[in-house]
Amino acid sequence: MSYAGPERRKHPRISGRFIVSYRIMDEIDNADISQTKNLSIGGMLLTTNRQLEPGTNLALEIRLPFDPNPIMIIGRVLESREITKNLIYDTRLTFLAVDERHRNIINETVGYYLKKG
Repeated sequence: MSYAGPERRKHPRISGRFIVSYRIMDEIDNADISQTKNLSIGGMLLTTNRQLEPGTNLALEIRLPFDPNPIMIIGRVLESREITKNLIYDTRLTFLAVDERHRNIINETVGYYLKKG
C-alpha cells in the first residue's frame, strides 16, 4: 500500500542504507544496531526489532560516508509499523536536536545521493 496523497515532507529524502545504532532514552542497556531505509535533514526511516510507541525518544548514532565519526542525534518516533510479524518494524523518526556540523554532513550526504540518483 503506497501513499498517493500530497507530499507532506519538508525536506528531500534519499533512499540509503546507513548503519544506525539506537537506544531508547528512557531505558537502560537497550542499544541495538540497524540500517536506515531513507534519510533527510528532518528525519529517517529505519528498521527496528520491536514496535516503538509514537513519541518515544531515541539516542541515535548514524554512520555516513562523509564523516569518519558517527553523527549523534536525538530522534522522536512518529510511527512504527510491523513488516514481519514480531521481527521487523519500519520506524519513522523526526530529528529533535541536530547540531550545525551534523546538519551539514546530513545535507552533504542527501545532496550527493540526490545528484547521483
